[in-house]
Amino acid sequence: MNVNFADILRDTAQRHGERLALVDGDRRLTWSELDQAVDRTARGLAAAGLVPGYRVLLLVANSIEFVTSYLGVLRAGLVAVPLNTGLTKPELATVAAHSGARLAIADAVLADRIEGLRAVAPDELHGDVPLPPPIDPESLAVLLYTSGTSGDPRAAMLTHRALAANVRNLTELGEDRMGPDDVVLGVLPMFHAFGLNAVLGWAVATGAALIVERRFDPEQTLELIRRYGVTRLPLAPPALHALLSRPDLRAALKTVKVVLTGASTLDRGLADRFEQATGLYVHQGYGLTEASPGVTTTLGEAAPKPGSVGRPLPNVELRIADERGEDVEGDDPGEILIRGGNLFSGYWPDGADGPDADGWYRTGDVGFLDADGDLFLVDRLRELIIVSGFNVFPSEVEDVLVAAPGVREAAVIGVPSEETGEAVKAFVVPLPDASVDVREVRAYAEGRLARFKSPVDIEVVDHLPHSVTGKVAKGRLRER
Repeated sequence: MNVNFADILRDTAQRHGERLALVDGDRRLTWSELDQAVDRTARGLAAAGLVPGYRVLLLVANSIEFVTSYLGVLRAGLVAVPLNTGLTKPELATVAAHSGARLAIADAVLADRIEGLRAVAPDELHGDVPLPPPIDPESLAVLLYTSGTSGDPRAAMLTHRALAANVRNLTELGEDRMGPDDVVLGVLPMFHAFGLNAVLGWAVATGAALIVERRFDPEQTLELIRRYGVTRLPLAPPALHALLSRPDLRAALKTVKVVLTGASTLDRGLADRFEQATGLYVHQGYGLTEASPGVTTTLGEAAPKPGSVGRPLPNVELRIADERGEDVEGDDPGEILIRGGNLFSGYWPDGADGPDADGWYRTGDVGFLDADGDLFLVDRLRELIIVSGFNVFPSEVEDVLVAAPGVREAAVIGVPSEETGEAVKAFVVPLPDASVDVREVRAYAEGRLARFKSPVDIEVVDHLPHSVTGKVAKGRLRER
């Protein structure tokens, strides 16, 4: 069957044509109007001489223009390369060269960062030429860069089949699944897999209205929720923390039915405080760019377990394996392996390091399954620190450090050691209006961790570097 992911929009426009699709400031589009706008963009790209398979950079903030540009690129049979709008000129140049892009669609205020490549504004794309014939669902739809835009770039190759499989899996959830009567806040960046296909893609597939917000601001976000009666609130964990400072939080969220986090680890203490303040359960999910991105979720579970990221989505298989790829017994931790139609096709350009011959992909994440099949995350394999031959999971050390006197946030990395091969180094951020006594923190950790797990060096910092989705950017810590 020939399926272009943008055809899902056509189906939604036929079913819900006059219903609200997008709100962006004072602008609104129905599903029929959005479908027509995407058609104009696709024809404009074809009129510009781009042929199926060509790569197109998207340097566009969350907006109606991002949606029409992204879906227009797909409808034209081209390959979308959504990029972080915070990238620098050198980083953009690296991505442009690595992807072999033929064109960049860029916001006017961002266009001057594009060099050596034709850049156009979203509203410049219009034409009246025939669209290409239907494409194979295994055709490449999106390149999503997962790391190293300034060093060794790596882009996951997502096909139309993978994107469609992810939204199909989400639409097959139980009573917590999204529907056309839902109103969704779209503040997660659409250049990220979570915002792109677990928010935008899911809304397109179900006909839910999407309220587009360019960047998270606690006051503005709550105002949008009130004004439009938002029912579904997908947020990164740092946003939950920021909202807790609002005294009117419970009243502001009275229309919200589902709060969902992903993209970075959710601290259970933060979730508890948010739930107590709002009366809303904070659902978690586990995903990765290579899975388009959904793998597990607590949505649909009658009684989600604290600390769990839920069970596999419909049509996703998951198992825990040892270093030989064999299943781990009981609830011992091991590497998470996944299989399903939502998986990527390897990394650009040659499909390296994708799923194996049996369709299984080694995620590099460590976790365990309990007797009920609920997944609990432990850490990243690549973050593993090996001290004198013993494995140290940074998350275990970080959990101890954030409970130490005066510590608000902590991050742990491995550093070279002549004596032990690697050693544990910690960065800690003080609580507001508090100071951290390194000796006191070290004593606290040594009383709760084995000697080889305890940090040999603790550095107090004002803040930790974070990605747009709230993850601590440990690569930047290592560069220090």
